[in-house]
Amino acid sequence: MSATSQQASSSSAAGQAQTAQEAQQSQSGTVAAAASTSTQPQQTRQEAEEARKDRTLAEFLLMLDDYEPLIPNEVTDYYLQRVGFECEDVRLKRLLSLAAQKFVSDIAADAYQHARIRTNAASGRARANQPLTGPGSAKDKTRTTLTMDDLSAALAEYGINARKPEFYL
Repeated sequence: MSATSQQASSSSAAGQAQTAQEAQQSQSGTVAAAASTSTQPQQTRQEAEEARKDRTLAEFLLMLDDYEPLIPNEVTDYYLQRVGFECEDVRLKRLLSLAAQKFVSDIAADAYQHARIRTNAASGRARANQPLTGPGSAKDKTRTTLTMDDLSAALAEYGINARKPEFYL
C-alpha cells in the first residue's frame, strides 16, 4: 500500500504542479491578452483624436471663406509676395492674416499692460506728494498713454529689439 500511496501522492503532486503551470500560463495569457487590448483602444483613441482635429480644421477653414480679416488681402498678398510665398488658396492667406492680427493684438495688449504698470507706479509716487482732490486726478486714472518704451518692453518679450541705438539718444 505504501507503493501505491506513493504513486498516488506523486501523481497527485504532479497533477497539482501541472495544474499550477496551466493556471500560470492561463493568467499570463490573460495578462498578455489584456495588454494587447489595452494598447488597441489607445490607438483607436489616438486615431479618433486625429479625426476630430481634422474635422475641426476643416470646419475652421470653411469659416475662413466668409471671414474678412482686419488686415486687407492686398496687404497680405504684397508681403507674402515679397518673401517669396506663392499660394492661390485665399483661405490660407486669410489664416496668415488672422495669425498676424493676433500677433499684433497680443503685442498691443502687452504694451497696454506695461503702460498701466508704469502709470500706476508713477501715480503711486505722485499720490504721496499730492492730495487726491482736483480735476486732473480722475482723468489721469482713465486715460493711459502708450509710449515707445512700453511698446519696446512688450516687443522684447517676443524677442524683437525695437530700442533706438545708444548713439541716437
